[in-house]
Amino acid sequence: MSDVKKEKTLMKPIGFENLEVFKRAYAASLELHRQSLKFPRFEQYGLADQVRRASKGICANLAEGFAKQALSKAEFKRFLVMAIGSSDEMRVWLRYCFDLGYIDMEEWKKWRSEYQQIARMLQVLRQKV
Repeated sequence: MSDVKKEKTLMKPIGFENLEVFKRAYAASLELHRQSLKFPRFEQYGLADQVRRASKGICANLAEGFAKQALSKAEFKRFLVMAIGSSDEMRVWLRYCFDLGYIDMEEWKKWRSEYQQIARMLQVLRQKV
């Protein structure tokens, strides 16, 4: 194997956990999960649950799609599209969280920006597949 091929092989992520977008989405999801536990009790099965599920869905779709890419690039792209959708969905849930007073403006701006960036990273990954 040539040195160039070896280098490209070494640079490829060997698992979804090595993808920067996964690391970023996972960190945001953990942070939001912890924050959502502080929401009022009556929101724990509503908005808080929705925030947790949507944010975790990004990570889960990345993992599942990554696992299926060896069988089908189209299938991987399909899961990336779902992850992009969940990233955009998070921006809606974050707006509700802010408007209802469960997060402050600084948190809202930070997370809104983070999920916009995650969506962009997912779009780039989808184009590369």
